[in-house]
Amino acid sequence: DLRKVVEDARRLRQFSGQRTILFIDEIHRFNKAQQDAVLPHVEHGVVTLIGATTENPSFEVNSALLSRSRVFVLRALKEEHILALLQRALHDKERGLGRLNITIAEDALQQIAVFADGDARIALNVLELAAQSGRETLQENVPVQITMAMIEDVMQHRALLYDKSGDQHYDTISALHKSLRGSDPDASLYWLGRMIEAGEDPLYIVRRLIRFASEDVGMADHQALLVCVAAQQAVHFVGLPEANLALAQAVVHLATAPKSNALYEAYSRVQEDVQKTRNDPVPLQIRNAPTQLMKDLDYGKDYKYTHEYYKDMQIEDPERPPAIQLQEYLPESLKGRSYYEPGQQGKEAGIKKWLEKRRGKEV
Repeated sequence: DLRKVVEDARRLRQFSGQRTILFIDEIHRFNKAQQDAVLPHVEHGVVTLIGATTENPSFEVNSALLSRSRVFVLRALKEEHILALLQRALHDKERGLGRLNITIAEDALQQIAVFADGDARIALNVLELAAQSGRETLQENVPVQITMAMIEDVMQHRALLYDKSGDQHYDTISALHKSLRGSDPDASLYWLGRMIEAGEDPLYIVRRLIRFASEDVGMADHQALLVCVAAQQAVHFVGLPEANLALAQAVVHLATAPKSNALYEAYSRVQEDVQKTRNDPVPLQIRNAPTQLMKDLDYGKDYKYTHEYYKDMQIEDPERPPAIQLQEYLPESLKGRSYYEPGQQGKEAGIKKWLEKRRGKEV
């Protein structure tokens, strides 16, 4: 409990003059409100905060807290460093495995060091699991022979669990994405749960959901993006595990929403044309004309002010503007070009009818 720790630190400083170091592991999991609660105690010197994170602190730590901190980047350990730590663990009888009388081949140790990929925790966990698999009791002086086969078995077991930067990570997010696209709320919830329970960063999940909302749902259900952004805010505001249901709500909304990739395809076509026509001039009638010189050069000439035209028109659908093309807005080389082609699902069905009328009419 943070309040109790701070109060104990305050008393210790008041009565004995001793200062307290507050270490918060994975500080990126603290939401904004929790980080704000620490800030005044850091400012007043009640505690000296040390925060550890595997994420970029510029994005995951409050700017006020970050500005009062020094950032140290801890690089991945080299293989020789990992080997030294493993040797120490094998021979340390008080804090390591020295009391177990372990023998292990050098090539097996090397295999652990390579597998750890610079992370000492992984290396030590593999060594400990291999030692446990090689004995049946926890009694001291029980000789343990660790073989290469045991090491490989332990490493394979770990890989099957969940590796946030490996194949399992990408396979699982792919399974979620395809389940959403296939409109299966049950499978979508399952793969969401697999990632959350494995310790996946909830912000990574919600970023993918936001992308899906625009790419695979789009204007067929414009509320989908709002639901996902709200889930992202919930993750920031309350954190896990409370935000689990917000993520689940977003997933079910996306899975059951009508689908359309029309926005994705439209913007892809836009990108292609921009590369070809990036230097084409803006049509004169829609240029800005803040000076008389620009007006003399016909900037803004013959521009049709939408509201002046719309106010006298017959409104067929109060949810849409009149389906009429008042003037050309694209460059001359792209006149008549269509990018957005709405589908038949959800809100896009109505947009499609309106757009067909609009593209067929001119003043």
